[in-house]
Amino acid sequence: MNRNAPEAGPDERDEEDVTAAVDDGDLTDMLGELRVLLPSAQLLSAFLITVPFSSGFAQIVMSEKRVFLATFLLSVLSLVMLSAPAVQHRLVRPLIDRPRFKRLATRQIILGSVSLGLALTLATQLVLSEVFGHLTGIACASLIGFVLLLLWYVLPKALKRKGHI
Repeated sequence: MNRNAPEAGPDERDEEDVTAAVDDGDLTDMLGELRVLLPSAQLLSAFLITVPFSSGFAQIVMSEKRVFLATFLLSVLSLVMLSAPAVQHRLVRPLIDRPRFKRLATRQIILGSVSLGLALTLATQLVLSEVFGHLTGIACASLIGFVLLLLWYVLPKALKRKGHI
């Protein structure tokens, strides 16, 4: 601290304290959101890691193996993207430019969520196609994809536009 610099007035300190509290609250909210998303990505990835080692995997057709590959890669990508903000936050502390970090972290969380949503949709297709046939797998995966799109994108955007959030 520079002893020759003028001391901030009470109004300036209050504004800085409020800004810091809002920034910390935003980061806390963001990390809380990650605590909800990460277990889903971890569970899906753990399930997918075991699939190739099951006895029936060698017998599935090549197109289903490609669906598995896409599902697995999207699931792992979601883990990487969703965990990145927490790792980055830990490595760059103390944050110098909080707004910039929040923008970066938000982008990573959104990309991780999109990857997770696609992986969940493809996993639905993969599992249900094997159990009930391709038509059922595709129909149910389409339904899951639609519900994810509706709840994760359309509804929040509509509520924000109407001023409800």
